[in-house]
Amino acid sequence: PFGHTVPAEAFERALRAHPEAKAVLMQHSESSTGVLHDVRGIAAVTRGAGAILVVDAVSSLGIADLRMDEWGVDVVVAGSQKGLMLPPGLSFCALSEKAWGHVKASRLPKYYFDIATERKFVARNECRFTPAVSIFVGLREVLKMIETETLPGVFRRHERLARATRGGVEALGLELFAKATPSPALTAVVAPRGIDSEAVLSTYSTSHNITIAGGQGEMKGQVFRLGHMGYVADFDVITALAALEQVLQELGHPVDLGAGVRAAQKALGER
Repeated sequence: PFGHTVPAEAFERALRAHPEAKAVLMQHSESSTGVLHDVRGIAAVTRGAGAILVVDAVSSLGIADLRMDEWGVDVVVAGSQKGLMLPPGLSFCALSEKAWGHVKASRLPKYYFDIATERKFVARNECRFTPAVSIFVGLREVLKMIETETLPGVFRRHERLARATRGGVEALGLELFAKATPSPALTAVVAPRGIDSEAVLSTYSTSHNITIAGGQGEMKGQVFRLGHMGYVADFDVITALAALEQVLQELGHPVDLGAGVRAAQKALGER
């Protein structure tokens, strides 16, 4: 169900039932629900199978620990616009030797997505088509920042902001949508009974000039999402929670003003 991860055992059963399967596709951090999926556990299953594991790391790259080689992930795809703090415009793709074997064996017609040809250009430090040069320049600076902070430091920072956000939300009596395995990239919150989450979004925007995200698909109107990835810092979390208290009050929901902010500040102080 939405808000929960899929256990590795379920993948193991599915692959046994379908030995002809070519690939397992999954998200690492599912930004629509705020769930962090068990890439390591699922990779342990696919490593011994014929299928390759393809991981969407758009909202986890530079946010959560993802050890492609060590865990046995075959393909990782990501973009520039989340944890790397850049505008959209760059995409990244890494393949294992197992995945390259599938590429070499493929006989499907391809042109724009001919990754084997792309690999030849990358070996010459070139792009096959016109690149987003300005974002490359920004990426260089981002990588310098990550190198200075270290990857473990980056992961700790995101988890700290996530804990503060979740603590603040729960202190206001609200329910977290992804309780068991929440993502460090964002927090999905169940809208209070009787309040459409779209009203939360619009009040955030009109009253406080803050943009947050709502639910998607079946969850539209039921959840709203607070991001704490990339360049989001302590005061951004405090501001978002202070605004949430005001938003709830404006929408007629009883709220203990200051409770969310206090809980978040306490969590942020526990370094």
